[in-house]
Amino acid sequence: MKKVLLLTLIALALTFNGCGYNSIQSTDEQTKAGWSEVLNQYQRRADLVPNLVSTVKGYAEHEKSVLEAVTEARSKVSAITITPELVNDEAAFAKFQAAQGELKSSLSRLLAVAENYPQLQANTNFRDLQAQLEGTENRITVARRRYIDSVQSYNVVIRSFPSNLTAKMFGYSTKANFTVENEQALATPPKVDFTK
Repeated sequence: MKKVLLLTLIALALTFNGCGYNSIQSTDEQTKAGWSEVLNQYQRRADLVPNLVSTVKGYAEHEKSVLEAVTEARSKVSAITITPELVNDEAAFAKFQAAQGELKSSLSRLLAVAENYPQLQANTNFRDLQAQLEGTENRITVARRRYIDSVQSYNVVIRSFPSNLTAKMFGYSTKANFTVENEQALATPPKVDFTK
């Protein structure tokens, strides 16, 4: 009887090893770690915004609408409740992505406005904040790339046989990935006209 029980346990262990359960767990943890790094970099950017806005505010008082847009975009980003389940909810993930895109866009407008103020450009605090923001944007890009790769690995495991059967049995599904807002516009090459 003990031999049958032992053989049954060994057979079950081999079955679970070959069913992809361990691969699902491993790739799921990689996506969670990748997502955490993305959030870490987004938080870093959000933390830089108030310092950047207050530095620009002293020089560009009449650019109030741009400063308000940045502050409002940061508020929208901060208002989104971020949980590990966010990546499993496509609608919530899209909302998060849109808020981050709005913040990035308003920061770009703020930096463009700042170019009109030579005294601001000479300000050491502004230059340091601008350099930190540029570095953070690069870190966000790297973190997003790593997350995209980990989601790709996870989704391949979830959709491959026989692990797809295990995934269905335990309730795992594919994860959403980053998308581009206007993919059609990006697919069209820009027109360059030097005749004007």
